[in-house]
Amino acid sequence: MAYETIKYEVADHILTITLNRPDKMNSFTHVMMNELIAAFDAADADDNVRAIIVTGAGKAFCAGADLSEGGATFDRAARKDRKTAPLRPNGEVEWSDEAVRDGGGRVTLRMYKSLKPIIGAINGAAVGIGVTMQLAMDVRLASENARFGFVFARRGIVPEACSSWFLPRLVGISKALEWCYSGRVFDAKEALDGRLVSKVLPADELLPAAQAMAREIVENCAPVSIALIRQMMWRLSALDDPMEAHKIDSRGIYSRGASADVKEGVMSFLEKRPAKFAQTVSKDMPSYFPWWDERTYE
Repeated sequence: MAYETIKYEVADHILTITLNRPDKMNSFTHVMMNELIAAFDAADADDNVRAIIVTGAGKAFCAGADLSEGGATFDRAARKDRKTAPLRPNGEVEWSDEAVRDGGGRVTLRMYKSLKPIIGAINGAAVGIGVTMQLAMDVRLASENARFGFVFARRGIVPEACSSWFLPRLVGISKALEWCYSGRVFDAKEALDGRLVSKVLPADELLPAAQAMAREIVENCAPVSIALIRQMMWRLSALDDPMEAHKIDSRGIYSRGASADVKEGVMSFLEKRPAKFAQTVSKDMPSYFPWWDERTYE
C-alpha cells in the first residue's frame, strides 16, 4: 500500500512507522487516521514484523489535529469532507451512529488490538492527539526535545482517543486530571517524572534506543508469547478480580506448555544457545484466543 502521510518501513523484523507531514509538524488528519489503522492491520498480518516503532519526521512527533479548517476543525456539520450523524425524530443526534466516532479513538483502539509490541520514539512536540495516540503504545521513549500537552480544555473540547481510559491507568488519576485541567505544555522531564514516558534521551540517541529495545524482543522472544502477553496485560489489568486473570493465565500455560516453542525455549536455555522460535502469530495462536467478545460502538 502506498501511504501519503506516514512511512512504513520494515528492516530486520522491525517495522518503523513514521508520521510524515514534517512541513505541518505531522499534524493529524483523516487520511493519517486511515493510514495508521491500515499500517497496524498490515503489521498484524505480516509474520516478518515482530516489533513496531512509531516516531515522527522532522522536529515534531505530532502537533495535534490539523487546524487548517479553523473554527470548523472539530465541527462535523461545517466540514464538507466529513459525514454527519443522522438525527432522531426528536431532533437529537443519533449518538450511536458511526459518524459520531472520534478518529483518534479509532487509531488507539486499533493499537490496543495489536499483536505486536509498540514502542513510541517521541522525537518532538506531541500535543492533543499527538500525545493521546501514544497512550496505547507499550513503551514510550522521549527525546530531550519532546514536549507534551493535553490541551483540550484550552480548545474548548475534551480528551479523545480513549485517553480517559488509558491516561489514568498510566499516570494515575490525579496526574491525569492535573495535566488535562491545565492544558499546559510540559517538557520531557516532567513526562518522565509523571510516568508518561520511561526514559528521556538526547535526540541522536532516541531512535537507536528504540531499535535496541525492539531488537531485544525480536532476537530473544517467541512471537506467539509476545502477542498473548500484550493482550493479557492490556485486557486483564482492568478486570475486577484476579480470578479472571487466573483463567487466562492457566489457559496460556496449559496450551503453550505443549507447544514446539516451549520445547525450543527450554532446550536452548539448557544447551546455552540462542532460541529459534518457529511458531507464528498468523498460524499458531491457541484455540482459546481471543477469549473476549469484541465491543461495538453503540
